Amino acid sequence: MNILHVITTLDVGGAEMHLLAQVRGQRARGHAVRVAYMKGRGSLAADITAAGAESVSRVGSGAALPWRLRRHIAWADLVHSHLLKADMATAAIATSCGARMRLVSSKHNDEQVLKRSFVGFVHGLLGNLPQRTIVLSDHVGRFIAEHGRVKPDRLRRIYYGIDPAPFERAASKGRDARDALRASFGFGADDVVLVCVARFAPQKAHDVLLRAFARARESTRESTRELRGSPGTSGTELKLLLVGDDPFGDGRQRTEALARELDLGSACVFTGVRRDVPDLMAASDVFVMSSLWEGLGLVFLEAMATGLPVVSTRVSAIPEVVVDGETGLLVPPADDAALADALVRLAREPALRARLGAAGRARVRERFGLERMIDETLAVYAEVLATGALQSPAARIR
Repeated sequence: MNILHVITTLDVGGAEMHLLAQVRGQRARGHAVRVAYMKGRGSLAADITAAGAESVSRVGSGAALPWRLRRHIAWADLVHSHLLKADMATAAIATSCGARMRLVSSKHNDEQVLKRSFVGFVHGLLGNLPQRTIVLSDHVGRFIAEHGRVKPDRLRRIYYGIDPAPFERAASKGRDARDALRASFGFGADDVVLVCVARFAPQKAHDVLLRAFARARESTRESTRELRGSPGTSGTELKLLLVGDDPFGDGRQRTEALARELDLGSACVFTGVRRDVPDLMAASDVFVMSSLWEGLGLVFLEAMATGLPVVSTRVSAIPEVVVDGETGLLVPPADDAALADALVRLAREPALRARLGAAGRARVRERFGLERMIDETLAVYAEVLATGALQSPAARIR
């Protein structure tokens, strides 16, 4: 099968990393794959090519887009779009050149812009052109049906899947490797290191995270002062790694300014985009992200595969991934005090961290496997291409 993926951007992010895994898996199963993206730096283009894509093309988003995209659509047996702008543009262009009956879209997030009545109306027209729409969680499915106005019987839920091996290997490297990587950031072997891997986008609410971190840091410092001088006791020093960037705005710069305002100093390190995320997670003690909404959060699966407990917010699809009290701690969104309390609790209870982390690793292996995701996606393709197919082997929205 010739498969064309069309995506809005090809920079590092959850949807883009998901696409990379799909390309690799589809090529391993003998399919030919092309990828087209509309804007951005295309920083994953080389990775997509290495995964076996026949071509990776920047098609832009202007008047030339229909002409540039049509030749790829003509090549494809199946066209699969990802992210809102690519979904809407691809639906219109594919329909105009007679390819609607072989069109699939994926919704990777509960896009808040769809709550605007006009945007929701337009999406309802274009969003029902694909034969099937894959959603990565039950929450996103319900959201797309309500606000995106896509008919529920066209929706298929397929959870993200990951290969846990790179994260498990990183976690097994031992204390020397962990301590050396910590030392490269100026962190001590006994510090409690929090890590957040995310774009500096409003959705991720880094400002809430920094304020929570400042609160938690002060609380643990007070404990240290109380414990000082007591035989056999020691305090806890909290540190924070912020991994990622903002390719489309000044989110990182504004977050750095807030870190200076909060006087976090060397306790908070901005690493930029990194290719050694498994090692960074293995060198940390807790994964934290303060999202205001989240389609699923591939990075939660990565953290759990590493054996990290997760602290995040009780919003969108996060509770479908992170089980509160079992694999992590969930708090209300935009509540830096509650987030700080959760961080302090985990900083003070290493046994709780270990229990939550072990449960998270098991949950990833049981429910979020990579092979399952690829097979279920190909099953949706087969459903679309099969004349008169009525039932899907992939999960429907509950």
